[in-house]
Amino acid sequence: MTTSPPVPELADRAAACADRLRAADEVLVASHIDADGLTSAAVASAALERAGIAHEQTFQKQLDADAVAGIAAREYDVVLFTDFGSGQLDDIARHEERGAFTPVVADHHQPVEGADTEYHLNPLLVGIDGAKELSGAGAAYVLARALGEDNRDLAATTVVGAVGDMQDSSGELHGANAAIVAEGVEAGVLAEGKDLAVYGKQTRPLPKLLEYATDVFVPGISNSQSGAISFLEDLDVETRDDEGDWKRWVDLTDDERQTVASALVQHAVKRGVPARKIDRLVGTTYTLLDEPSGTELRDASEFSTLLNATARYEREDVGLAVCLGDRGAALDTARGLLRQHRRNLSEGLQWVKRHGVTHEDNLQWFDAGSEIRETIVGIIAGMSMGADGVDRSKPVIAFAEDTPEETKVSSRGTGSLVRQGLDLSAVMSEASAEVGGKGGGHDIAAGATIPAGTEAAFVEAADRIVGEQLG
Repeated sequence: MTTSPPVPELADRAAACADRLRAADEVLVASHIDADGLTSAAVASAALERAGIAHEQTFQKQLDADAVAGIAAREYDVVLFTDFGSGQLDDIARHEERGAFTPVVADHHQPVEGADTEYHLNPLLVGIDGAKELSGAGAAYVLARALGEDNRDLAATTVVGAVGDMQDSSGELHGANAAIVAEGVEAGVLAEGKDLAVYGKQTRPLPKLLEYATDVFVPGISNSQSGAISFLEDLDVETRDDEGDWKRWVDLTDDERQTVASALVQHAVKRGVPARKIDRLVGTTYTLLDEPSGTELRDASEFSTLLNATARYEREDVGLAVCLGDRGAALDTARGLLRQHRRNLSEGLQWVKRHGVTHEDNLQWFDAGSEIRETIVGIIAGMSMGADGVDRSKPVIAFAEDTPEETKVSSRGTGSLVRQGLDLSAVMSEASAEVGGKGGGHDIAAGATIPAGTEAAFVEAADRIVGEQLG
């Protein structure tokens, strides 16, 4: 059995945080609302429950000074911040100094300069990349392992968070994430393997699986229902069941999957897809072995999308319940929210295609106003990078109305741009500060909140900063 911590560099900090939690009368777990935030809260909650530590949960779209003040007003002995908090340590410290609560922070975002707390668990503090090597759920998992050696089964939920945070964008999880995967495999809750790197292998009918697979655009198949069907019908594979309905990827045998994947690669080569992109058609998959085959919960990528469809529509309680094992009413509700989420994403992407983006020297942007929910505009920004008129050689910035007084900003880049020097966390932080807002995140995806009416000034500042980063 594994006895050493999954991330040795964080062991001392994790132990100190665990000791402080054990000494608490009651803990409030405060977390972000995306898939990584939900899984972070779930991992922390499960570990606290097993350790016999009384606790409750609360979720925030963003952690600003007002949100921290609201948390302080709840008068908990200890507040455990998961998947945020590092970038707000200055606000947190003010309440700690006056004795409102003792903070414990398990986060992976960029810490605010000049501020720290005794109980601060963040991979960036020990030279581990928080954007690529350890997610918020991963930080919570390190803390959970410090609370109890029997918590290795929580690796499955942790991997869902890491995948939801796009930390597998290179084709697999690596670094500290890989150590957590290994623990999950050892605990018998995860399987790691190579497979076609497309979303929906558990639940989508084969034509939809290929039609919507646009991360690597395959001419004649991607975004073409008729093309996907024609491709499948030309194969020597039983792609329909006894009732004549299309099978899913998970319904095929290993040999049949190999046949389809090989044919897809050959088709891509013939249509001129570059070799470097074809290599991305196959990637590492993470399967949750305790979940039923053919469901959204079996695959880490599909599970993370299900979670995004809950909290982003103010139903974080549903996502948390699913993470903690509710397979009844909560799962039914989550599936309904997922159907609505997919419709909203499709409609949002169509809006971007109709209205287009505005190109600056170093970036491109669109302002959706109230037409796209601010909680999903970042996802749509990322999806739009494969659309006509959107240049993958520039980051994309999206605006959406948050309140009449504030605008939400989301930004997305690519791995290639990050390798060239793009750091959207710095872009969002610096550009928002210039217009009286606040932002941060990761190098490949970040966000900000700015005063309404400052969008033009923000674009000007962001364009300048991106230009400086990319030379």
